[in-house]
Amino acid sequence: MIEARFEGRLGDFTLDVTLSTPAAGVTVLFGPSGCGKTTLLRCLAGLTRLSGRLQVGDEVWQDGLAFTPPHRRRVGYVFQDAALFEHLSVRGNLLYGRKRAGLGADDEFDRVVHLLGLEALLQRGAGKLSGGERQRVAIGRALLSEPRLLLMDEPLAGVDAARKAEVLPYIEALRREAHAPVFYVTHDVTEAARVGDRILLMREGRLVEAAERAAPDAAEADERRWLRERLRRLGGEELAAELALGGTPLTVARLAVEALRDGRNIDETPQNSR
Repeated sequence: MIEARFEGRLGDFTLDVTLSTPAAGVTVLFGPSGCGKTTLLRCLAGLTRLSGRLQVGDEVWQDGLAFTPPHRRRVGYVFQDAALFEHLSVRGNLLYGRKRAGLGADDEFDRVVHLLGLEALLQRGAGKLSGGERQRVAIGRALLSEPRLLLMDEPLAGVDAARKAEVLPYIEALRREAHAPVFYVTHDVTEAARVGDRILLMREGRLVEAAERAAPDAAEADERRWLRERLRRLGGEELAAELALGGTPLTVARLAVEALRDGRNIDETPQNSR
């Protein structure tokens, strides 16, 4: 289990969070901009220090007596900006993550390259990659450092809809293939429902709701179930606005809400309205 308690002020913002989540799968931190998702992620990484306690499995990283610094936490961090080393090839960027773990190219390197579909890109320079390719490399570099935690801070916020559609299947695969638990930050409601084993909803620095994926073999049905629950709680206009905040065109968001109300699959919205 991952047990965390953080409390404190950063300027005018107050974080007050207690969480307990399995040390496996993908935990989504979901909510509007400014609600504290990234602050919580930084507390988990040790980059922001607030009072509290953090235990990952049998390791206590923070309590009233001790604080494990970020470089000793074995955390992989994927930012909105992939932050690749531009002077290195894809292979060089990936091996940087391996070197952090004191390792080189091996079976795990090959496994991660295959998982993220990077075989054809290994010799390409980082500056010649698309936004989606850059994020896949950044995820691979973090995985290859063999982290105890993989932290992903809105990794798709800076890519367009086409690149997001390209990368999402690889992120979904992390639910099955990642050897480390993942915390994934997003304000996109459909992205949250699609990638998460569990979703923690944040508002104004607090966790206010938790939802578990019903069954790993029923992802699409579970995504619709959670969206319908959001519709029931928020109403149509606010859910449409939430979808639009995540990058869905507002007209399409309203059609999606109508599809949810009618009990149809979101994908059944008219193609000529997209």
